[in-house]
Amino acid sequence: MENHLCAGATARNEAVNASRYLGRALWWRWSGYHRRSRVESKMNCVKLLGQSIMARDFDRQVAEIQIRVAALNRYTALGIPVTEPVG
Repeated sequence: MENHLCAGATARNEAVNASRYLGRALWWRWSGYHRRSRVESKMNCVKLLGQSIMARDFDRQVAEIQIRVAALNRYTALGIPVTEPVG
């Protein structure tokens, strides 16, 4: 009986092997996974601001999402430290 892996399983196995070979930090940078992880994290934050869009008109829906993103960006900016050189 032959063992056939689907394309997804093969890709995952290759990613795991590359991660082991390169080390996790280097693999994240090499594969671009850090960007995907950050995007998924931000999308989760956007969802926390509200699961559904209240407006019915498309232009107002766009404006509603832009307001949510602006609020999220403001919250993010408040949490980022500002460093200044001393001396």
